[in-house]
Amino acid sequence: MNLNITPKDRIFSELTDIDGFLNITMSENPEEALQRGNDLTAYIARTGKLLADAKYHLNESKNSEVMETLRDTAKNAKATAKAVNALVDSICREEQYLVDWCERANRAATHQLSWCVTVISKAKEEMKMAGFNNNNVKRNFNE
Repeated sequence: MNLNITPKDRIFSELTDIDGFLNITMSENPEEALQRGNDLTAYIARTGKLLADAKYHLNESKNSEVMETLRDTAKNAKATAKAVNALVDSICREEQYLVDWCERANRAATHQLSWCVTVISKAKEEMKMAGFNNNNVKRNFNE
């Protein structure tokens, strides 16, 4: 199988860019919400892929150097399961950080997209109400 796994340094770089976008406060302008929503859908897809790639790197780390370290530690020091897990967490901290960051970015983009939908829906309702009021004024004027 030919996997197209994003390298860890590129995951970090992309997440830095995405995070910059996610930290921008959006106005309640419906045109801005529409544009931002379009961008967010792409970021949701991309962060989902980056999350899968980050998990791949985490699993690779856990299944390579960590397993050897655990075997040696368990044999020589008779380590407890808790100590072994702490060792795993320590060795794989960078990969786990990328997984956590991808998950956070994906959730943030998803919540922001919901906000964009809310802003656009609000604008549509306001336009309907404005149109409804204008129609009533015209009818009353013609009577």
